[in-house]
Amino acid sequence: MQKTIPGCFFQQMYSSLTGISMERDHMKDLRRYLVLKYIQYLVLSSSNAISTFLGLLGSLYTMIILRSAKVSSKSTVVLISSLARADILVSVSVVSEMVVWSFGGSVSSTAFTPALLQNLLTANTHISCLLLTCVAFEAYLITFFPTESRHLRTVKNARLTSRIIWILVIAECALFQTDDLLKASSTSVPTHSPCILLLHFSSTAAALLRSLSYFLGILLRIVNVYIYYKIFFSMSNRSTLKAK
Repeated sequence: MQKTIPGCFFQQMYSSLTGISMERDHMKDLRRYLVLKYIQYLVLSSSNAISTFLGLLGSLYTMIILRSAKVSSKSTVVLISSLARADILVSVSVVSEMVVWSFGGSVSSTAFTPALLQNLLTANTHISCLLLTCVAFEAYLITFFPTESRHLRTVKNARLTSRIIWILVIAECALFQTDDLLKASSTSVPTHSPCILLLHFSSTAAALLRSLSYFLGILLRIVNVYIYYKIFFSMSNRSTLKAK
């Protein structure tokens, strides 16, 4: 049975992209991808349309080259793979916003969709920042403690770390989503209803968690700058000693 023309086209396009990636230096591409993500999440105060679009393209290309047999399975590669998959949340949010816009105000009037889309973006940002910090910390261990940290820098530990980050952030955004839903339905709840107590509790917990996330984001920026500052000057000193 012959393949359809669109099917052949997409298969050929994917094969050509994979072929291009196999001829390139994968580690250089992954380092460029990390630089793009550091700028997007840890340098810019907030993501804009251009950085988000470039980030999505970078994640798509990264997922393609990670399917190549030439990419070795290392702990850093596992973290980068999880980082690329986090952009799926952004894709879902963008597609959902397009659907909401297409249907006008009828879908967004429930106040459920806008909150959910915002929480998807929040989950993507928090997952990406934590994974980027893990990559930076691993680079620090490789630079200063290459032998002593070898038992920590394993694929198993990287996968476990990625799972823990995803679980924690999903739990965080689930709390945010619950708080948004309770606020949306609070107008129809009687004043002396037990749901009011639940609303106050969820609002307080969500507010504390948002404050903690804000300060944690600042701390992660400081930690990443410090780590790469130390790595940069360590590599510079080594280059100077070799030159002498």
